[in-house]
This record gives sequence, structure tokens and C-alpha cells, in this order.
Amino acid sequence: MGHSSKHPISVSELNYQVRNLLEGTIGQIWLTGEVSNFSAPSSGHWYFTLKDDKSQIRCAMFRGRSSLVNFIAKNGQQVIVCANISVYEPRGDYQLIVETMQAVGVGLLQQQYEQLKQKLFEQGLFEQSHKKPIGKPNTIGIITSATGAALHDVLHVLARRAPDLEVIVYPTQVQGEAAPAQIINAINIAVQRNEVDAILLTRGGGSLEDLWCFNDEALAHAIYDCQLPIISAVGHEVDVTICDFVADLRAPTPSAGAEILSQDRQEQWQQLRQLKSRLWHGFNNVRSKQNQSFANLKLRLDNCHPQRRLNQQSQQLDELSVRLEKCLGQKLSQQQLALANLTQRLNRKSPELKLSQLAATKTQLEQRLTQAIKALVTAKVQHADKLSTTLNAVSPLNTLNRGYAIALDEQQKVIQDSSTLSSGDRIQVRLKQGQLEATVTQVKPD
Repeated sequence: MGHSSKHPISVSELNYQVRNLLEGTIGQIWLTGEVSNFSAPSSGHWYFTLKDDKSQIRCAMFRGRSSLVNFIAKNGQQVIVCANISVYEPRGDYQLIVETMQAVGVGLLQQQYEQLKQKLFEQGLFEQSHKKPIGKPNTIGIITSATGAALHDVLHVLARRAPDLEVIVYPTQVQGEAAPAQIINAINIAVQRNEVDAILLTRGGGSLEDLWCFNDEALAHAIYDCQLPIISAVGHEVDVTICDFVADLRAPTPSAGAEILSQDRQEQWQQLRQLKSRLWHGFNNVRSKQNQSFANLKLRLDNCHPQRRLNQQSQQLDELSVRLEKCLGQKLSQQQLALANLTQRLNRKSPELKLSQLAATKTQLEQRLTQAIKALVTAKVQHADKLSTTLNAVSPLNTLNRGYAIALDEQQKVIQDSSTLSSGDRIQVRLKQGQLEATVTQVKPD
């Protein structure tokens, strides 16, 4: 893959070669870590960082896969992922393309279960050729809890179907950390004593955590190495443990295990169940091999599938969308700041302030004018009163008030000299109250 310095390659070609090298060398992996920087844009893809206390790696989970996850990942959450290692060529970032995601807890147990199952399968512990026939035992050993419901169910079935069948119970814990060692010890005791023809390993149903002791590697080897045929009847029909794969026969429930060991009229039906169980194990083995082959072919197909390029472009589009939204937000903030400055400047130059000042000045002037008019009117009234007083003092009408009379000629002129009149002239005499019309009968000069 190396190139001479005389023939340099492009950055794109380098990233392409690094991606092919990582994908071809490491391929699909399982890993666990803490989610951080989680982002779920409208495209439906998930982008996040998976980290532990020392390192981190970027991850992308595209819409077709993220839609299958039954929870929304959150920052700080511990998860287990199955992913293909790759390179995001536009940035040259080494990243994971996540296929599945599970929350730590049940997901971790499920992963450990699958890993142990694959390991024991490769070691040949599930081989059908190694399984021993159950036959028709006269004495059976039951390894289970002495106080559990499973023992009650098994004994009830045996009492009904085969009351003459001898039963020996090897009580053990069937849950918790101490259970695998106790079960292994019970198997060894049954083999050493050589007192039973077959062993029924059983317990009632429960969660994956409750049944976890039946997924123990040491217990699987003890069952495989046991010289006596062992029937595994653990949990309900949907519960499948490692013991079910290693045992010579798997029964779906404790009661079904008891029925297998007490074959009577249903012997043919029971043989059919055994064949079905063998077929199921054979099918599971073939399916495991086919799944592995399919995974390899899928990895090769994914390396040249156009969806990879579309996923990268979709991831790049999401990044550009985020950058565009950020730029638009910054531009909008700048425009809003400029608008606020212009509004402030406009408000400072607004005629409303000037009009308000002029209105205040107008009000003041109106008040001053009103006060000036009132003062002028008051002064004029006072002056008129003064003139009226003076006029009254010299008014001839005032003289009339003292009992005098005023004589007027026909032209309404005051008669001051009697020589201006002749006998027979008509005159008007004005009194304090009313007036008189008179005729001059005689004129007497002073």
C-alpha cells in the first residue's frame, strides 16, 4: 500500500486506503462505554461519542439502525454497541458505524451469553454426536432447589405418570453466585454414587439474571463431561440457557422434563419431541454457521455498497446544516443589534420630542397670556372705576341730585345765558327725576 515520494497520493486516497485497512482488519466489534455529545437531527441519524475514563471515539448510527433501538440514548448513559470500525473520509476521522445498541445491564448479560455460546459451540460442546440417549431410567436424580416450585411440579407429574419410578433429590441453590459450584458438586456426587440412571437439572422460570447461573462455563463443561445422561429443564419454554445446549436433552419446562423421564403411552410422542429437540439443535448449529458466513459476506458487501457513501454524505449534510443554522443565528443577531441601534438613533431624532417641548412652551405662553389679559382687564376696570368716580364728581347729573335743574334749548344745548332766549321759546328742563317741557314767557337779564 506504500507509495514512493516521487508519486504522492491525495488526501482522499489516503483516507480511502486507511478506511479499507481498518474495516478489513478489525471489522465488526462489540464494545461498551458512556454516551456523550449525543445529537439526533431531523434526518433520524444519531451522532455521539463513546468514552471511558481514558479514551473516546466518535460514533454514527444511521436511521435504519437507530429506529430499531427501543430507547433514546442520553448523555452519561452506559451502553453496549455492535459496530463496524471505519473512517469518515471528508474529515479523516476514525469512527464507528453502530449497528445495534443495548443499555448496560440486560444488554451486557446478553452479550456475555452470546460470546460464551459461540465459544462453547466452537469447542464442540453442542455437538449432537456427543449426546447420550436418555433411555428408560428406573431411578432418576433431580438437581434443583428443595423449596422451589419446580420440584413440586416434577414430583406431581412423576407420581401421576410413573409412581414406581425411584427419585433421588440433590438439593442445591439454583440462583446466585454460589449456585454453579453447588450444581457441579451435585453432578459429581450423582456420578460417584452411581445411584441414578439419568439426571434432571431443573428450576422454575425467571429473568435473565435469575437464570444466569445456568450460563456458567464451568457448569457447561461439567454437564458435557458427565457420564450420566442429563436433561436440562430450566425456566419456561421461551427461556434458553447454555445448559440447554450442552445437555443431552432440553425440556421446555420442569413438568415437561418429568414427562420425558416417565415415558408411558406417550412414548412415541416423546420420541418425536426428542427428534424435534435434536433438529432444533442441528438447525441452531447450521444457523450459527450461516449467520457467521452471512456476517462476513455482509461486511464485504457493505464495503462496496453505495449506502456507505450516502451515509457519509448524509452525515456531512447534517454537519453543514448545523453550521448553516449557526451562521443564520449569528447573522440574525447582528441584524437585530443593528436594528436596535437604528431605532435608538431614530428615537433621538424623532419630532415627537420637539413637539412635546413646543406643546409645553405653548401651554406656558397660554398661561402667561391668560394671566396678562386678566391683569390688563383688572387694571382697565380699576382705571374706569377711577375715571367714573372723577366724572361723577364733576357730572352735572350729580348736581341734579342736590336739587338743581338743567335747562336745554331746542337744540339740546345747555342754556347758560337768558339773553339767548326770547319770549315764546320752548325749553326743556331736566330734573333729578324726569324732565319738563316749558315755554318762555318772560326773559329777565341779570
